[in-house]
Amino acid sequence: MSELMPSAAEPQNEPPTRAEIDRSCRGPLLVFIASAVFWLVIGSLWAILAAVKMHTPGLLTSWEPLTFGRVRPVHLNMTIYGWASMSGIATLLWLQARLARTRLPLPNLLIAGGVVWNLALVAGLVEISLGHGTSVEWIEIPLFWALVFASVFAVVMASSLTMFARRKVAHVYVSQWYLFGAVLWFPFLYLMANTLIHTGLTRGVTAAATNWWFAHNVLGLWLTPIGLATIYYLIPKVIGAPIHSYHLSLLGFWSLALFYNWAGTHHLIGGPLPAWLVTVGIVGSLMMFVPVITVGINHHMTMVGHFRRLKDSPTLRFIVFSGMSYTAVSLQGSLTSLRSVNEVNHFTHYTIAHAHLGVYSFFSMAMFGALYYLLPRLTGREWASARLIKLHFWASAGGLALYWGPLTIGGWLQGLRMNNPDVPFLEIMTDTLPWLWGRTAAGTLMTLGHVVFAWLVVTMLRGSGGARPASFAAATSPIGEVKQ
Repeated sequence: MSELMPSAAEPQNEPPTRAEIDRSCRGPLLVFIASAVFWLVIGSLWAILAAVKMHTPGLLTSWEPLTFGRVRPVHLNMTIYGWASMSGIATLLWLQARLARTRLPLPNLLIAGGVVWNLALVAGLVEISLGHGTSVEWIEIPLFWALVFASVFAVVMASSLTMFARRKVAHVYVSQWYLFGAVLWFPFLYLMANTLIHTGLTRGVTAAATNWWFAHNVLGLWLTPIGLATIYYLIPKVIGAPIHSYHLSLLGFWSLALFYNWAGTHHLIGGPLPAWLVTVGIVGSLMMFVPVITVGINHHMTMVGHFRRLKDSPTLRFIVFSGMSYTAVSLQGSLTSLRSVNEVNHFTHYTIAHAHLGVYSFFSMAMFGALYYLLPRLTGREWASARLIKLHFWASAGGLALYWGPLTIGGWLQGLRMNNPDVPFLEIMTDTLPWLWGRTAAGTLMTLGHVVFAWLVVTMLRGSGGARPASFAAATSPIGEVKQ
C-alpha cells in the first residue's frame, strides 16, 4: 500500500524529470521486455514448425505434443500472451508514466507479476501440449492458469490507474484515452470469456459466439488501443511536431469504443446463429470505417513534411509501417464482413493472412518501434548496430509481405474453387502447396528478423552497447532519434 502513496518528502508540485521517470520504470519493464523477446523467438520457432506441417504433415508426428493440433495453439498463446501482451504491458506502463509525468508505482509487485505471468504461461503451454487445452481459440489455457493471468492484469490496472490519478499535468493526451480503455476493457473481456467458456455456462452456438466475441476483441480492445497509443505518442515525439488534430483523435477513440465490440460475430456468417446476431457483427464491422479513416487521416497529416525522417529514424520506420498496416488490416476486415466476400474467403488461408496483418504488421511492428525508442532511455545505452536494426526491419517487413500477399491471393483462389462443386477437394488442397511453401519461407525470414532483434536486446541488457553521453536527458541518438 505504501507504494501507492506519494512520499511525504517528495515535492508534490514539481513533476519528476523524464530521466527520473525512466529510472523508476527500469526494473519492472525490463522483466516484461526480456520475457516478451524470449517468447517472440520461441514462438517464432513453433510458428515455423506449424507452417512446415501444413505442407509436410508427416513431420514429427510420432510425439503427440508436436502434432499440428497442439503446435499451433502453443504458438498462438506464446504470441498473444507471451510476446504481444508482455511487450504491450511494458509499453503501456512506460507511456502512462511519461504522459502522467509521474514515477511508476508498485514496482515490486509488477516485477513479481512478470515472474508469475511467465510461470503461468509455461504451465498453460505444457497443459496444451499434453492435450489438456480447451480447444477454444485463444482460450486454450485451463481456467486456473487463466485466473493467474487475471491477477497480474489487476496489478497492471492498479499501477496504470494510479499514475493517471497522480498525473502532474491537467491535459489528458489522446494516448492516455487508449491506455485507459485497454486497462479497463481487456480484464473484463478476459474474465468474462474465460468464465463463460470454462464453466460451461455457454454451449454450442452460444459458446462459438462467446469465443469470437473474445478472440476478435483481443485485437480490438487490448492490442489495438496499446498500438494506437504508441503511434500517437511516438510520431509527434520523433518528428518534434504535435498531432494534427486532437478532436479527430477523440473521434477515433470513441468510435472504436462504440463499434469494435460488436464486430466479432461476422466470423460466424453461415453458422446456425440468429440472423440478427450475425447482422449486428456485420454492421459493427462496417462502422469501423469511421475510426479507421479518422486515425489514418490524423497520422498521415501529422507526418506530412516529415517523411524524410523515415531514412534516419528506426523508431519512426517501424511506427509508420504499423500505422499504415492498421489502416490496411481494418479496411480489409470490414470488407471481409460482407456476406458476398465472406462466402469466398471463409475457411481459407485468406483469413490466416488477414490475422497476421493485424497482430504482426500492425501491433508487433508498433512494439518493435516502441522498444527501439524506450530501451535506450531505460538502460542509458545505445543500440549496438544501426545496420542490424535495418536488417530487422526489412526481414520483418519483407517476410510479412511474402506472407500476406501470396496467402491472400492463394486463399481467395482457394475459396472460389471450394465453392465450385465440379472441382475435387483434393485437387484444391494440392494446388495450395506452393502458397504454403511460401508461408514457410516468409516465416523463416521474419524469424531471422526476430533473432537479430533478440541479439540487439540481449547486447543492450548485458551492457555491450555504446554508453549514452553524460547529458542523457538532452542526448541525440547517433542512429537518428530526436531529443527526448
